[in-house]
Amino acid sequence: MKIGDKVRFLSEVGGGVVTGFQGKNIVLVEDADGFDIPMPVHECVVIETDDYNIPTPAAKAAANKKKAEEQHARSATALSKPAAGASASSEPQSVRLEKPQVSVYRQPEMKGGDVLNVFLAFVPEDIKAVSTTPFEAYLVNDSNYHMYYTYLSAEGKSWTVRSHGLLEANTKLLLEEFEKSELNDRERVAVQLVAFKDNRSFAMKPAVSVEVRIDMVKFYKLHTFQDSDFFETPALIYDIVKDDQPVKQVYVSAEDLQAALIQKKTVDVPAKPQTLVKRGGKNEIVEIDLHIGELLDDTHGMSNSEILNYQLDKFREVMEKYKNKREQRIVFIHGKGDGVLRKALLDELKRKYSNCRHQDASFQEYGFGATMVTIK
Repeated sequence: MKIGDKVRFLSEVGGGVVTGFQGKNIVLVEDADGFDIPMPVHECVVIETDDYNIPTPAAKAAANKKKAEEQHARSATALSKPAAGASASSEPQSVRLEKPQVSVYRQPEMKGGDVLNVFLAFVPEDIKAVSTTPFEAYLVNDSNYHMYYTYLSAEGKSWTVRSHGLLEANTKLLLEEFEKSELNDRERVAVQLVAFKDNRSFAMKPAVSVEVRIDMVKFYKLHTFQDSDFFETPALIYDIVKDDQPVKQVYVSAEDLQAALIQKKTVDVPAKPQTLVKRGGKNEIVEIDLHIGELLDDTHGMSNSEILNYQLDKFREVMEKYKNKREQRIVFIHGKGDGVLRKALLDELKRKYSNCRHQDASFQEYGFGATMVTIK
């Protein structure tokens, strides 16, 4: 900034030409009337125009604040003065806001209406063209309770709110309109409800959350749309709450179905009986057939090592059961094969059951594929 520059004031309207300086921080500005005005240097900005009356942001904010204060003062004064022809003690009149009109098909507080009945309805706009017509979705409240509701649809495990708000007593409320091409987005929907009565006592109802599986095929069949007390045209209606009871819809996802089948397969295929007791004297011989085909009906998906571990677990289970029964004889039938299972059994006997005798079982009865263990 130098002498001769045109400047504008930042904190107030005005400006002029720089004529000199007082020290480092004060500049002398000659205004349009020829007066030198001392101003702090940081309150001036150099401009290219002669219009010094452009309001600054600070000046605009101050003006707006002053204007708002004046309007507030005028409003307070007007409210404190009684209207013409009214006494000084009269109160300001409140204005009643009308609620939006909702289509009412029955009068409020109907007899028997304290039992909740709520329905989700789909109404075709043109019943004669059911294969192409758009549809309207309604929530029908056939009870004396108001309800806060949420209407949702699902895609996989993700839910989207399509409508929410207040559903008044004994009314039906339009939730949405959709084209036939959007039908697949509504295969799984849910309705959540909280029921209450306004300005009167009532019996509390549990909150409701009902998931509904919509049958897409029904939207293409004319006979699935039925007459009802709620609509002038036929509609497809699903129960949400029936006589105070939320409706339980059966919906099973592909993942749940697969898990259930796997669990059922496990439960329905029990292990075969593994022991055969032969009577013969004081201590009968216990036979255990360790062939995997005798232990399990299905080994699909099991590796060789998993099969061997299962057979060894069964061997250990039997040994633990009889290890304290002296002179008990146990025959483990393992087959000849490549000798892997037999060798694993002998290793287990040496390591964990060294107090037991073992030998090849009778060739005449078991061939070369069995080992007899005697508990000492």
